[in-house]
Amino acid sequence: MFWGVDIGSTYTKIIGIGKEREIVDMTVIPTIFNQDKIVGEYLADKEVKMLVATGYGRHMLADSHGAPVISEIKAHAKGAYFFHNDVKTVIDLGGQDSKVIKMGDDGGFTDFRMNDKCAAGTGKFLEIAANRLGLDMQTFANAGFEHDKELTISSMCAVFAESEVISLIAKKESLANICYGVHESIASRLASMAKKFVLNPNDCIVFSGGGALNPFLHHMLELKLERKILIPKHPQLMGAVGAALSGFEVVN
Repeated sequence: MFWGVDIGSTYTKIIGIGKEREIVDMTVIPTIFNQDKIVGEYLADKEVKMLVATGYGRHMLADSHGAPVISEIKAHAKGAYFFHNDVKTVIDLGGQDSKVIKMGDDGGFTDFRMNDKCAAGTGKFLEIAANRLGLDMQTFANAGFEHDKELTISSMCAVFAESEVISLIAKKESLANICYGVHESIASRLASMAKKFVLNPNDCIVFSGGGALNPFLHHMLELKLERKILIPKHPQLMGAVGAALSGFEVVN
């Protein structure tokens, strides 16, 4: 068994692959205090040929378990290529950052752009806005499809963007229209990053990370980039899959 662990800011993703590179174990758990200990407890009764870590908390596993680490960029590139070997661009939206990766022809990456300076362009802002509206994430995501007005949220800072949401609530704008504005804001930022790399209209684009589980955000991204965007079967697990594959390649 080859294991990949992606300790993100919000969730930790754990993947186990077998000798044929098949996924045989997976789990997603909230990231909390002493996450390296929690991962160790999960793997305690598992066969571990090799463990590779990625994500914000990867160095915790390096210190406590001696696990090799790889960057999130490399991990997401490997994971995307595993699911779609014709992928040319990966768009990833996580809890604390967003990134766009330009792929090479062999599963590696040749360039990337990343936004980790402000939560306004990340999944965290979606969570903040949903909480402000008193909605769970699934309801919040789907509400945007019912919009009848194209609101704009222009602030680049999550704090000021949240203030814009509060102002829209005070103006009695509908939930659907506010949801549209929040998703449009994030989709615009992602599309702006991606347009540098998406040159050929036939290029395969893959959307990964927890943000890819949001159907309205996926819809908005396709509108912004004017092309189809693929979502793998387990988009949130992409980094962990890439980490596990990295371990598999070292041994084999």
